[in-house]
Amino acid sequence: MNIKSFIISLFIGSSLLFSCNSETKEETETIAQEESKPVEKKVSIEKIEEGIKKYILETTEKSGGTFNIKNDSLDLDLRLVRVHTEYLSHLGPGSYFACVDLADDKGDIYDVDFFLEGTEDNMNVVRTDIHKLNGKPFYSWKQDKNDKTWSIVPIKNAGGDLLGVVEGEDEFEFYYKVMLPKIDGKGEIWIPIAESDQFQDVKMLSVNIPTKEKYLTDDQFGNKVLYLKLDERHSHKEIAISYSVKRLEKSPYKAKKGEDLNQYLKANTLIPVGDQFKEIALFAIGNKTKNDPLIKARALYDYVIDSMKYIKNEEGTYGTGDAVYACDAQSGNCSEFHSYFIALARSVDIPARFAIGASIPSDRDEGGINGYHCWAEFYAEGKWWPVDISEANKYTALSTYYFGHHGANRIELSRGRDIKFNPGPASGEINFLAYPVMEIDEFIVRPKTTFTFERKKEKNS
Repeated sequence: MNIKSFIISLFIGSSLLFSCNSETKEETETIAQEESKPVEKKVSIEKIEEGIKKYILETTEKSGGTFNIKNDSLDLDLRLVRVHTEYLSHLGPGSYFACVDLADDKGDIYDVDFFLEGTEDNMNVVRTDIHKLNGKPFYSWKQDKNDKTWSIVPIKNAGGDLLGVVEGEDEFEFYYKVMLPKIDGKGEIWIPIAESDQFQDVKMLSVNIPTKEKYLTDDQFGNKVLYLKLDERHSHKEIAISYSVKRLEKSPYKAKKGEDLNQYLKANTLIPVGDQFKEIALFAIGNKTKNDPLIKARALYDYVIDSMKYIKNEEGTYGTGDAVYACDAQSGNCSEFHSYFIALARSVDIPARFAIGASIPSDRDEGGINGYHCWAEFYAEGKWWPVDISEANKYTALSTYYFGHHGANRIELSRGRDIKFNPGPASGEINFLAYPVMEIDEFIVRPKTTFTFERKKEKNS
């Protein structure tokens, strides 16, 4: 049993107030234990969920479309994202607890604790506390060893580092190297070229190649590749590209005016849409919402986290981004996690898209990178919302952060699936593009590819 569940069970047993986090700090504000009251029929979790949703929705309607939370330092207009059903609880006679995620118009996620009183059909909120911002707690709870009461524990410097995440901005050099194999025929290679966008400023520092280069761009996604024709003279030569990168932390951002969203509802070769994926998506969403894509997307995000395991099964076909494989095996790497999510989202009319690059280690300033990393975005409320579901699966404490955020410590190399270039590989459209695609006499070969980096200034936190 984890600490959260342990605290919840203690609260339920002794009619105490509780929150979603249980870290211990100094400076406490004591909450006295309630006196014993007559035993009453326990209110179901479903009724508590219904009660908090009713309160938030009615309050939202009265205030013109947003849920307002105001205190001495904050004045927030928020939208419901998710009710944490795993923490809903009947604390005692006429007393209940709910933990809810709400988002502002910038995409920041606030974890809010609500305490309610009343009957199962008529609950009123009596206390509201903002517990976390993007997964960072402002307070926790501590139990007195003598009288067993629980107290609020303010957390100093709540803006500390998130595990594996560089917030704000990051700056580094990124080195992409390819060792060509023996070439005993007609060789061709397509290597992704990182480019600048609103979240990354990329400058190519050097390109060392053994032959004349040509650059190609695909018409659909705008990806750029270095295209080389090769022969036996280029056997065992090295291709090396170095970049200077300034990267910003990504949060929800406005879609481009006139952007074609319909292309992100269609199937890809390894990302089917409809049929069993629609059935699974509707099951995951359940009765959480009638027609709110943000809440639907969060339900699908949680479903993928809960139903899949991050496993690189050497006997399987992981790493291809095959949504059917992910659905059947319930495992895979980042490509399976995000392909599965995209298939589910598109199946219930939520545009979603794929991108790939590399994650830069946050705990050191130079060295190797363990291969590619990929992620996804979905469209809701006029914005693209970044998600990183495989990282949220590995580090569950960061699941709130990764719904709507990507750390600054990454570089994007390409976006989209089934990518077309002219000339393109004889093998057809490129599934996704992080490592080079190489062919010899139209047969696919896989040259050794390595990523390394060096951070150029102290990371922001």
